[in-house]
Amino acid sequence: MRGYAGKFLEIDLSNRNIKETKFPNKVLRDYIGGRGLATKILWDRLGRKWETIDPLGPENILLVLTGPFTGYFPGTKVCVSGKSPQSNGVIGSTVAGEFGVDLKCAGYDGLIITGKAEKPCYVFICDKQVEIKDASPIWGKKARETLRFLVRKSIEEIKDVRPNYGEVKEPSILYIGPAGENKTRVAAVVAKYAHGAGYGGYGGVMGAKNLKAIVAKGFGPVPDVHDKEKTLSLAQEFSELNFEKENFRRWGTGGGGYFFGAETSSEPIRNWQNEWHDEESYKRDEFDKHWVKKYWGDFGCPTTCLKLAVLKTGRFKGAICDNPDYELEAYLGTNLGIFTPEENIYLSYVCNELGLCGIQGGAVLGFAAELYEKGILTKEDLDGIEPEWANVKAFTALAEKVASRQGIGDILAEGVYRAALKLGKMKSVDLLEYAVHEKGVAIGAHGVRSGEDFVAKNIAYACSVQGGDHTSAASFPLDQGSGELSTIMADSAVLCVFAAFGIEDIEKLNFLKAITGWELTEKEWYKEKALRILHLQRAMLLLGGPDAKWRPKLDDDNPPRFWKPLPSGPYKGKTLDRKMFEKSRQKYFRAAGWNENGVPKPETLRRLGLEDVEAKLKEAGLIK
Repeated sequence: MRGYAGKFLEIDLSNRNIKETKFPNKVLRDYIGGRGLATKILWDRLGRKWETIDPLGPENILLVLTGPFTGYFPGTKVCVSGKSPQSNGVIGSTVAGEFGVDLKCAGYDGLIITGKAEKPCYVFICDKQVEIKDASPIWGKKARETLRFLVRKSIEEIKDVRPNYGEVKEPSILYIGPAGENKTRVAAVVAKYAHGAGYGGYGGVMGAKNLKAIVAKGFGPVPDVHDKEKTLSLAQEFSELNFEKENFRRWGTGGGGYFFGAETSSEPIRNWQNEWHDEESYKRDEFDKHWVKKYWGDFGCPTTCLKLAVLKTGRFKGAICDNPDYELEAYLGTNLGIFTPEENIYLSYVCNELGLCGIQGGAVLGFAAELYEKGILTKEDLDGIEPEWANVKAFTALAEKVASRQGIGDILAEGVYRAALKLGKMKSVDLLEYAVHEKGVAIGAHGVRSGEDFVAKNIAYACSVQGGDHTSAASFPLDQGSGELSTIMADSAVLCVFAAFGIEDIEKLNFLKAITGWELTEKEWYKEKALRILHLQRAMLLLGGPDAKWRPKLDDDNPPRFWKPLPSGPYKGKTLDRKMFEKSRQKYFRAAGWNENGVPKPETLRRLGLEDVEAKLKEAGLIK
C-alpha cells in the first residue's frame, strides 16, 4: 500500500479496549477513504439493523478518517462520519486542520470509535501510545478553556512519550463544546479554535459517547508514495494554480455575504422569508477591518481562504474567531436580520465557544425568531427571551439555551425539522412551512429560487444523499462537474474543494496514481466506484429510523418556502416551476439508476455488487 499507513485504530469506549485493525486492499481501492470508506464500514457493521440504530445511542459508530490525499494534496482535511442524528443517514462531514496529517504521521489512517465511556473522557494518541484519559476537568467547558487545557496537558504527555525531542509543537485536537456534550443534533465536531464539521450533528454523537476530545500527535513521516517526484510535481502545480486566485485567497467565501444577497438573490434573510438585500455595511471591505492576519492557513494550504477576526473595541470586545466564512455570515447574520460585521463576528464567536454548528445552529435561531415574529411562540414559551430580528443579546441567550438543552432550548436542540414537529404538536398547528431543511438537515446558505446561485439546480438539495448539505448538491450531468459523484471523490480522497478549484478530474486521478500507483479512469470512478458509494448512502438514508424516515419521492422535495415567489429584489416573483422540478427529479433518478420513486433498482445494485443492499431494501418493503 502506498499513501496509506495501512492500519486503523479501533477504540471501544465501553470496555476501554484499543486495537489496531486493517482493511483489505480491495476495500480501500473501492471506497478510497473518508466518506466512501465510512459508508462501507457503517453498512457492513450496522446495515442489517440500520433502522433500529439510535444515532445518539452507544451502538452508533463514530468514524474519523483520512484519505490517500491527506498530507500530500495542498491543504488538508479529515472526514467525520457515523449515523447522522440529523438525517438518520450517513453524512461525510469534513473539517480543515492538521488532525489528519498528525494521525497519519502517528501511523493510522483513521479511527473507529464504538460504545460509550462510563465517564467523560478524551483519547490521546502519540505515535504508538494510545490512551483513554479522564476529561472531567473540561466537561462542561467551552472551546477556549477546553483547548487551553488540552494543549498544555497534552504537551506534557507528549514529552513523557518523547523525553529527548526538545520543544514540542501543540498537537492536533478534535473536540466538542457544551452543545455536543448535551447531545444536541446541531452540534459540530470542532478543530483548532473555530473550524467545524457541522453537517451531520456528529458533535452530538461524541457527546453521547462521553467523548470530549481526540488528541493526535505524530512524529513519523507521511507514508511513502508510489511516485515521489510526480507527487511533488503535481502538488507544486496545484499550489501555483491556487496562488493565482488572488481574490479567493484574500476573501475566501467570506466575500459572499454581500454578493449572494445583492447579486444572485440567494442568501437566507430572516429565516428565508427573503433572499435579497443590498446592505453595503455587509460588503467584504467592512469585514476586512477586523482581520488581524491577512493569510491564515492550515497545513500546506496555498489558498489560506480563512482569516482571523478579533473585535478589539466596543461592546463585543474580546470576541475572536475565524473571520466568518459565507455560511456563517449568512446564517448568523442576514438569516437573523443582522447586517453588521461586528454583530456577526460576535455571534460566530458565541456559537464557536458553545460548539454549535453555524449553519444548523443559526437555522434553529432563525426558525424560532420567525415563530416569535408570527406570534406562534411567545416570550413565555421562550423562557423570557424575545428574539426580535437583529437582537444579538436575545440570540446569544437563545444559543446558550440550545447548547445546554434548557427550557425551549431542549426542543430547538433537535434541529429545525424535529423542533417544528414538536412545537407544532404543542401549538396544534403545522409548522413545517417555517422549517427550511432537507431530510432533517438545514439547507446550506444558497437558495435555488432565483436560479442564479452556483447551487442553482432545482434538485440540488431534494436529490442529495446528504440532504441540505450544499457541498454535496445533486446536479447534471452526474459524471462530471461539481455533482455528488465528484464530491464523493473529494470527501473520500480527502481533499479541500477550495484548494481544488480549477483542477480537472483527470488531474486528481493522476495525483491518486502518483500516490497509490492505482490506475483509475474517470469512467470507472463515475460508473462504478462513486455510484456504489452513492447507492449505499441512498439506501441507508431511505432506511432511516428510529425516530424519522423519509418517504421515497415524496420527501425528495424542496422545503415549502422554496415554492413561494421571492418577495423583492431584481428576481422578485421568481420561484421554482413544479413541472420542471418533477421532470428534473425523474431525470436524476434515472441517471443514478433509481426507480421512479428514487429507490435503487435491483439490477443496478447487482451490477455494483450490492446484493445485500437489495435484500435489505426488499425486507424493508422499499423494493419488490
